[in-house]
Amino acid sequence: MDLSSGLQLLGPADAVGPGQTKGYSLTNGQGKLELFVVNQGGRFFAFENRCPHTGASLNWQPDQFLDFESRFIQCALHGALFRIEDGYCLRGPCLGRSLRPLPLQEHDGKLWLDIQ
Repeated sequence: MDLSSGLQLLGPADAVGPGQTKGYSLTNGQGKLELFVVNQGGRFFAFENRCPHTGASLNWQPDQFLDFESRFIQCALHGALFRIEDGYCLRGPCLGRSLRPLPLQEHDGKLWLDIQ
């Protein structure tokens, strides 16, 4: 597979186990990007780590972005709940808004963020 310069390696896919999340911080020519990856049943989703309501980070603890039952992404600041598959807010002050999804690819057991 031809991995162009527009892809940024995040790390091994198995670093984010099923039902788990992991935060990442990237710096490029455009500044710093805080993001997180969710593994839902072997499918990976990436979002900017920024609440659409306050702009604050979603997590208080490292790598913890899900609610107690691991069914939804949860904002630690005000409890808003977001769907994992698309980041859409189902409950909270940002109801009807969404997290910013980021283009993520998995190749050969590694996670790559498309930064183009």
